[in-house]
Amino acid sequence: MNIEKFQESMYQLIVETSTNLPKDVRRAIRAAAERENAGTRSAMSLDTITNNIKMADDNVSPICQDTGLPTFKIKTPVGANQLEMKKAIHHAIAQATKDGKLRPNSVDSLTGENSGDNLGGGTPVIKFEQWEKDYIDAHLILKGGGCENKNIQYSLPAELEGLSRAGRDLDGIRKCIMHSVYQAQGQGCSAGFIGVGIGGDRSSGYDLAKEQLFRTVDDVNPHPDLRSLEEYVLENANKLGIGTMGFGGETTLLGCKVGVMNRIPASFYVSVAYNCWAYRRLGVAVNPESGEIQDWMYQEGEKIDFAQPAAQEIAAAAEAPAEQTVVTLTAPITEEQIRELKVGDVVKIDGMMYTGRDAIHKYLSDHDSPVDLNGQVIYHCGPVMLKDDEGKWHVKAAGPTTSIREEPYQGDIMKKFGVRAVIGKGGMGAKTLAALREHGGVYLNAIGGAAQYYADCIKSVDGVDLMNFGIPEAMWHLNVEGFTAVVTMDSHGNSLHEEVEKSSLEKLAQFADRVYK
Repeated sequence: MNIEKFQESMYQLIVETSTNLPKDVRRAIRAAAERENAGTRSAMSLDTITNNIKMADDNVSPICQDTGLPTFKIKTPVGANQLEMKKAIHHAIAQATKDGKLRPNSVDSLTGENSGDNLGGGTPVIKFEQWEKDYIDAHLILKGGGCENKNIQYSLPAELEGLSRAGRDLDGIRKCIMHSVYQAQGQGCSAGFIGVGIGGDRSSGYDLAKEQLFRTVDDVNPHPDLRSLEEYVLENANKLGIGTMGFGGETTLLGCKVGVMNRIPASFYVSVAYNCWAYRRLGVAVNPESGEIQDWMYQEGEKIDFAQPAAQEIAAAAEAPAEQTVVTLTAPITEEQIRELKVGDVVKIDGMMYTGRDAIHKYLSDHDSPVDLNGQVIYHCGPVMLKDDEGKWHVKAAGPTTSIREEPYQGDIMKKFGVRAVIGKGGMGAKTLAALREHGGVYLNAIGGAAQYYADCIKSVDGVDLMNFGIPEAMWHLNVEGFTAVVTMDSHGNSLHEEVEKSSLEKLAQFADRVYK
């Protein structure tokens, strides 16, 4: 094999997977946008998502700033040198990271040190399998941490919130899958896709679930019971009312794929792999002699280009509800300004904001801040950044990360430093909500995965602190204009996330006694 050509082919696969959403996923998102009621928060979120997909196409930049853990599944003819292929993939990963097509996401679990090139123990994941065909089949999925954290595994029999007992049968499996959608809420960047693995042990069950995510959205399961189960879940999960980003709405789930394998008598696992709307997976057929790409997978059918004008932003939706309030804020923000906001208001941020993820929140809980945060905005974001030849940083992708991870710290940090607004996705919990009410703060939900849309709002990078934590975890000083998000937790004790979770639990309970056959 020409290993240099193979490395180039793997680089192309990585770049395309990160920046170019597959055709079947685009069609599913368009169908969701057409179903949604005009003027709702979910409809406006889908407008932003489709705009973001188009921007990623135009810029050849990551669709989402969390480019995830690259997972390759590769089938090779007998005799192929898998050791050399693995080295080539590592080189391609490092080059794609250097070029800003991947965010450096490989972190030492003991020291917290970021390798900077997405290489390290266990990263990337590469799974080889031999087959008797005469070409190399290489599939890649980029699954971000926000949706990865909403994966779930059930051991049957089990008692499930809202659904009572799930037994060791198809009805019990049905309950587990429905519960998996409910528990994800908006934290996994819904509307999403799920892969389900029935049987196996704990590790093989998850492998089977993730393997289902390589199926096409519109394929038909050859197993009649599983086909019926997939159709049931897709129809009824969308009756839970969780909606895009957990804002409520008509579409919560875009796809459900189920696989089954044998198990031992004592164990019965149902494993669910949740994937966000930014469903980044592609595949190529590679010539084993030349190393060149012969064909691309997931290319069947119509490709939706989402050629929308940039003016179709969530705050400027032509059919926005009359009662919707749009407020522009520039830091430092006063408590009086915050107290005037309520759940459902749309906020546009101009001026400075500061990124802060897990490492920053842990640091701020024990140390002084490197900048004055009084009246300021913290953005839960780990951007993709590139430095030009003059040493100036540029933002390549900058969508929100899942906020609930900062729940142990957020309220205390806001009160300690005088932070007035926090931006993220998926909402936060009771401790933060209490702090917002006591301190006079607000939580703003940005659109998960809309990394190009928000990067376009960032006009300059004015500084950075704590780079020792690595690019995703550093505190970036961002000068923004028209950075738009929705108030979902206000200073009066109101939480849209709490309301949607309660409402969706009530709807989930309606499926408890509907015996599935």
